[in-house]
Amino acid sequence: MVASSKVFTHSEVSAHNTSQDCWLIINAKVYDVTSFLNDHPGGDEVLLGAAGKDASEEFEDVGHGSAARLMLDEFYVGEMDPSIKSKVEIVDATLGESKKPKDKLPQSISSKFIYIAVALMIIVFGVGIHFLNKIA
Repeated sequence: MVASSKVFTHSEVSAHNTSQDCWLIINAKVYDVTSFLNDHPGGDEVLLGAAGKDASEEFEDVGHGSAARLMLDEFYVGEMDPSIKSKVEIVDATLGESKKPKDKLPQSISSKFIYIAVALMIIVFGVGIHFLNKIA
């Protein structure tokens, strides 16, 4: 890690969005991943697609392990300015939505899907039995 941490704005980071100069924001930290483009297991296009932007959600969604998180240290260049809200935070505040990160599938929704799936299987099974009885 860099000894002294520089603080960046979104506009400063967004200027680094090419294959010759590729920066990402992950969990409010800024990383210069230009030298890692060719080595990224998911391909350079994944990183280039998020270049100059906040890639926190994508990074977490992929399920990077501890090795990837440790590897980030060598690409660290600074922090995001905490006093400047991102456009997403401003929109969320305007809409009155929670700023807390959204789960991929909240527990209440996932359990509802399980109940719906079981109910559909019972219905299909019942319809199948009904038609088999009519044939016999």
